[in-house]
Amino acid sequence: MKTFTSASAAKYLKSLQDKKDHLVSIEKSSCVYQLAPGEEADPPEYDYEAMRREIAEIDDQMRAVRHALHVFNANEVLPESGITIDEALILLAQLGGEKGRLFTMRSRQSKERVSSGYFRSDSIEYRFANYDLAKAEKDYLEVSERVSNLQLELDLCNQTRIFDVDV
Repeated sequence: MKTFTSASAAKYLKSLQDKKDHLVSIEKSSCVYQLAPGEEADPPEYDYEAMRREIAEIDDQMRAVRHALHVFNANEVLPESGITIDEALILLAQLGGEKGRLFTMRSRQSKERVSSGYFRSDSIEYRFANYDLAKAEKDYLEVSERVSNLQLELDLCNQTRIFDVDV
């Protein structure tokens, strides 16, 4: 049984993935070899069954940690937001989209000239914002602050809340 925080679980998963990638790399270079005509050499050491067993053990550990992390995220409620970590991650993605739209809207002018591109035109065209630019700016700042606060709350939880995994 091991105890993790979300942050330590992510680091542990990364180390397991690195170990697996290393084994797969060894496998790729060791299990097949090629000799030039007339050349003789001993094949590289490679134990098919041992390699499969070791990779399967790593996959089992990764699956156990990932599952425990998903269960933790689905059940752990953030105290200030009152939502689970899982909901917070979804909300952050939604707020990111909203923040991007508001960034574009707040960046516009109430009246701006439209470029005609490569073609010359005798008429001048304008584009008008049909919404309150100040409100878009205010909403952008509010969403930005909400994203920051939620990220800080998640960071604190990821560093301090623990869960156990049988690995």
